[in-house]
Formats: sequence, C-alpha cells, structure tokens
Amino acid sequence: MNLPKDPVMLLSVINTQLRDHYPTLTELAAAYMTDADAITETLAAINYHYDEGQNQFI
Repeated sequence: MNLPKDPVMLLSVINTQLRDHYPTLTELAAAYMTDADAITETLAAINYHYDEGQNQFI
C-alpha cells in the first residue's frame, strides 16, 4: 500500500495504522519503507505533531 500524498488523507491513514497495527512511528515507517521524518514534516505542515505517549499525530 502506498501512502497518500494529500496531508489530510495521510493523517487519517497514519493515525489509523498507528492505532491498529504499529506501536511506534518508526515501526510504521519501516513497514511502509519510508522515512518517519518525511511523514512528520508533511503532517507538521498542517499543524499535526507526533505524540509518542499517545502514539498518534495530534
């Protein structure tokens, strides 16, 4: 599965995957063969930031 390019759609997919399948953003990024920093930067552009304690972008 390819990750969406649209930041809002990406947010939805990433938070769902983190909630249902991956205990950390690093593990999710590895599974999708992408860079966690790239995800973080894309979502920061729409004012969402990764919270490790909640394991989601808020």
